[in-house]
Amino acid sequence: MESQRSLLVIGLALVSFLLWQQWNIDTAPKPVTPLTQNSDSTGSSSADLQLTTADAEQSVATVAAAARTITVSTDVFNLRIDSRGGDIVGLELPAFELNKGEGDAYPLMRKLNGFEYVAQSGLIGRDGPDDSRNPRPVYTAEKSSYALSSGATELVVPLLFNHNGLQIEKRFTFVAGQYDVRVEYFIKNQSTEVKTVQPYQHMVQTIDNGEGSSMMMPIYRGAAFGTSSERYNKYAFDDMQEKNLLEATTGGWVAMLEHYFVSAWVPDAQTDNQLYSLVRNGQGVIGAKGPAVNIEPGAEITLTSTFYAGPKDQDSLAKIANGLDLTVDYGFLWFISQPLFWLLTTIQGFVVNWGVAIICITLIVKGAMYPLTKVQYESMAKMRNLKPKIDELQARYKEDRQKMGPAMMELYRKEKVNPMGGCLPMIIQMPIFLALYWVFVESVELRHAPFMLWINDLSAQDPYYVLPVLFGLSMFLMQKLTPMQVTDPMQQKIMMWMPVAFSVFFLWFPSGLVLYWFVSNLISLAQMLYIYKGMEKKGLHTKKA
Repeated sequence: MESQRSLLVIGLALVSFLLWQQWNIDTAPKPVTPLTQNSDSTGSSSADLQLTTADAEQSVATVAAAARTITVSTDVFNLRIDSRGGDIVGLELPAFELNKGEGDAYPLMRKLNGFEYVAQSGLIGRDGPDDSRNPRPVYTAEKSSYALSSGATELVVPLLFNHNGLQIEKRFTFVAGQYDVRVEYFIKNQSTEVKTVQPYQHMVQTIDNGEGSSMMMPIYRGAAFGTSSERYNKYAFDDMQEKNLLEATTGGWVAMLEHYFVSAWVPDAQTDNQLYSLVRNGQGVIGAKGPAVNIEPGAEITLTSTFYAGPKDQDSLAKIANGLDLTVDYGFLWFISQPLFWLLTTIQGFVVNWGVAIICITLIVKGAMYPLTKVQYESMAKMRNLKPKIDELQARYKEDRQKMGPAMMELYRKEKVNPMGGCLPMIIQMPIFLALYWVFVESVELRHAPFMLWINDLSAQDPYYVLPVLFGLSMFLMQKLTPMQVTDPMQQKIMMWMPVAFSVFFLWFPSGLVLYWFVSNLISLAQMLYIYKGMEKKGLHTKKA
């Protein structure tokens, strides 16, 4: 009985520890200290690529910086494009508030106060205007601001530049309601010579290894990539600083991740691309280069890629690139979490309330696990009823351990009790419950989602701490229904204070997760009472040990 209870407590503590780590992710952008100059990381696979901080003419253009900014507004974006390079240097998501109720749009990408998070793309190679031998090209645009008209389905932002006989149009195409942007290069060779260019796309982000850390250990915030052979790989800033990424693949994608949101470049899926990373001037870079393209005199070509910046919406991400939906990181239990997420969203489609959906999916999962729960509680009750006989055997064979083992096994056989019967069902259920927890942790749909009464944000802690207190009371009642067979006074005190400790711990948990725990405990209490009542009718259960 002690081992079963200990395993339960360890499992609950482990789950709580993991949840505490994940939910301490600070979704708001943090100010960082100004950049310091660091040497480049080893390797030169991307030496011909330029970063905005390495622009040779940056200081000269500082005065005219405001004039070179092109603003774009759609129903899902507030976006800023720097005409120098045609880089995306600012991106806000008006559909997502930075802090609930304050009205400020979530700033996913930004270039402010020494912190930089931008998306760059360009043309390198022998004749590319973005080659490191040249300053970044300065594109021209007809207007300084563009907006998606009411009722329109598409917005096109064309940027023009002429370079060494090449007529280049860099075109951004925005679609209403979509977070993916089509980025195209229309290139015409107006010279009498063959021209060679090579497209690239990458994200640049200031490295801050302390950002997003919890009180226990750092939380992941950094890069990821996918190839034709491996759909999803993390590549943290620490990895970049140790070694440059260099992966050849057909298609593929690269991304920068944070809690709930992702930005990603997806090059042409039909071409052979090279994924790379580098570190320069305190910034981490992850990107993709396409193959070099020859343009005959008088010929025209089109180079296309996709840029995504927005919430980690699994359905949308899956359509854009193979494995990009895995940036909703459920860990090693993803194959369980994904169908649970589908079930949760399906339920929410009917009940139209994420809190009610959490209650419903908890009922469904606990109901499906009832046969295992029944085996677990019956076995625990039988073991408790055997406690006097076990104590007698332990006293009899206290000095002879070799005889105690066979005697205990004979007792179990005679009473038809499996000593592991209470542990195994719980072990089998644990992956399912863990997978469900990660669904709640990773789902952007729960961010700022209201429930009822005082709970107006399931991703935030209960403002009045009602749910943590109710959780503690339910845990206390469960302990009373399954009294421990612990003789050590210290262990008794620890177990007695366990509900209080967890209630305090859950004060800072998001209310959606505490709601799940509380409802799960209520269902467990009901199942426990029902099982024990049935056992009492059969004379198999005693209320007191």
